Amino acid sequence: MNRILIVEDEERIASFVQKGLRSNGFTTTVVGDGEAAYDYAVTGGFDLIVLDIGLPGKDGFTVLRQLREARISVPVIVLTARDSVRDTVAGLEGGADDWMTKPFRFEELLARVRLRLRTAARAPEVTVLRSGELTLDLRTRRARSGERTVDLTAREFVLLELFLRHPGQVLSREQILSHVWGYDFDPGSNIVDVYVRALRKKLGADRVETVRGMGYRLPE
Repeated sequence: MNRILIVEDEERIASFVQKGLRSNGFTTTVVGDGEAAYDYAVTGGFDLIVLDIGLPGKDGFTVLRQLREARISVPVIVLTARDSVRDTVAGLEGGADDWMTKPFRFEELLARVRLRLRTAARAPEVTVLRSGELTLDLRTRRARSGERTVDLTAREFVLLELFLRHPGQVLSREQILSHVWGYDFDPGSNIVDVYVRALRKKLGADRVETVRGMGYRLPE
């Protein structure tokens, strides 16, 4: 079942889109501002994003740019009241996969959602993640550091995969907790720090950097 992130600050429109997508078999999450949109999107838990441009805090253009800079390739359909050619071109050149203006017909949005999901499904599947001499084979679930094979626990594997999918990006403890352990895990726990130390012990102390007051990063 495909998961869709709906980023829309107008509750009426967000509810309309959410109900329509759910009735067609999609799992949906709704957020109403740019900061939350980015935080949810980088977890990698969504197959497509429906993104409004006029958001409080970070606007949609900023969210889109930051996602693409972070190498988040999830398809994005922009849904906005802005209908100028300039805005449309800026959105598409900024990394949007599609652009719809309000008001819109839900049937058209649904068709575009299905098209983008089919297109994404045909993309070549990445089976080996790399960063320098560090590799992670997603099929055999084996990690290598240079010529050395590294044995990882199931949680260590998921944590390393998260870092390798977002090289150079600072991931907060909350983002890591939500991706590796789920949102129901105690946010006050030091489990993230414990597992980061375990990865460093197995891969090398310089593999994962601490960004004071923000989280952790895998250097590019």
